[in-house]
Amino acid sequence: MELHQIIKKILITEKSNMDREAANKYHFEVNRKANKVEIGNAVEKLFKVKVADVRVLHVLGKKKRTGKVTGQKSSWKKAIVTLAAGSRIEIAEGV
Repeated sequence: MELHQIIKKILITEKSNMDREAANKYHFEVNRKANKVEIGNAVEKLFKVKVADVRVLHVLGKKKRTGKVTGQKSSWKKAIVTLAAGSRIEIAEGV
């Protein structure tokens, strides 16, 4: 799998901003088939930083209803990447 296919996008939320400032952790939406090693390597190569730890969780899609029709959003995978001390991802700073 190619690097740009592993990391889909960086997540910018209140919680991710607090994690970034307090513990140097960044949140990403990643490919559902990617594992921790692939995610860590992709972040290191794409952003040129040193990764200390990777945590992965599956986010289940929410059920949505429009009138009589009930559907479900797609499930997705989230990665919380802790960077080594002194490393930063400049794209996420100041957003």
